[in-house]
Amino acid sequence: MKPTQYVFKDDGLIPNNSLPLLLYQQVFDQRGNGGAEWLINCFAINNWTNAWKNGVFSYHHYHSTSHEVLGVYSGNAKLHLGGEQGEKLDVEAGDVIVIPAGVAHKNLGSSRDFMVVGAYPYGSSYDMKTGEKGERPQADKNIAAVPIPATDPLLGKDEGVPVIWKDQNNRK
Repeated sequence: MKPTQYVFKDDGLIPNNSLPLLLYQQVFDQRGNGGAEWLINCFAINNWTNAWKNGVFSYHHYHSTSHEVLGVYSGNAKLHLGGEQGEKLDVEAGDVIVIPAGVAHKNLGSSRDFMVVGAYPYGSSYDMKTGEKGERPQADKNIAAVPIPATDPLLGKDEGVPVIWKDQNNRK
């Protein structure tokens, strides 16, 4: 199970991150409430907790104090990732997105039934940033202090996040 990787540069408003966003496509079969429960359990087994169920906001936002995972369990959407200069990606039920701290995400449009489960490594607290003046340089300091998780929300400790992000971090 190899994710597609996307790296987004700082655009002046959105800091983004040198760690790649990871998109796992069609990695689970359950849909609806069963899919949501499967995601919550899978994420929790891998120490990604503080889970919630909802959609994705229709404005650019990012978290400077935590990484985030989004598992799509219903519907589909076009997400704008990485801020205005980023990528517009189609996601659908069965997809999982691991978003590094500082990487913006926004819903550009979705089906009526679009729903995700979100969670955070070790149940960490997250803040809400929108690229407003005055957020930085504190947001940059926060992002730099967020550790690479020891586990991937889907694959555990031997694949995905801890391997890809550690390798990427060592290249800096």
